[in-house]
Amino acid sequence: MSTTTQLNISRITHHLWTGGDLPDSLSDAASHVEAWAEQGIEHVIDCRLEWSDEDLVRAVAPSIRYTHAGVDDAGQRMPDHWFDNVTRAARSTIRNGGTVLLHCHMGVNRGPSGAFATLLTMGWDPIEAIDVIRTERSVAAVGYAEDALEWWHRVSSAPTGERLVDWCGLERWRAANPHDTVRIIRQIRAQERS
Repeated sequence: MSTTTQLNISRITHHLWTGGDLPDSLSDAASHVEAWAEQGIEHVIDCRLEWSDEDLVRAVAPSIRYTHAGVDDAGQRMPDHWFDNVTRAARSTIRNGGTVLLHCHMGVNRGPSGAFATLLTMGWDPIEAIDVIRTERSVAAVGYAEDALEWWHRVSSAPTGERLVDWCGLERWRAANPHDTVRIIRQIRAQERS
């Protein structure tokens, strides 16, 4: 699909985007929200626990629906209720032909993991889902993909054989597609400071 670098978001499918948050400057943030609307984004799902842009989005682009689904990004096991909430919100918009942006602070873990879980609920193969996310957003570690896959296996009552195939496939994909998350986060932080 496409990466919109200046907006810090990446299109994963026709109806699904993921990425990082808005710039600190209020005028730049407002311009980004306007650009989100121009890209056809109708629903923003903010995965950050630490911040909410709901008031700004409402003021700049009242047509964009905003869901705050904040969760910490501390390497913890991601709770099932978070995947339930994020995918329910995303799927309701996509089912109606709308376009969703799932974002977090840097667009490395939470937003892409929410997008991964959403793709699973849409019938995507786990390897195809994580591969398209990484292809379209190279900084995405999708650090909670394993939690999302385990959640999806439970929710969908996947048979044991399917679970094993998916787990082995994801493990092989991770080995073949290493991600230097620490280096990438350092680069993003350095860009934020400049």
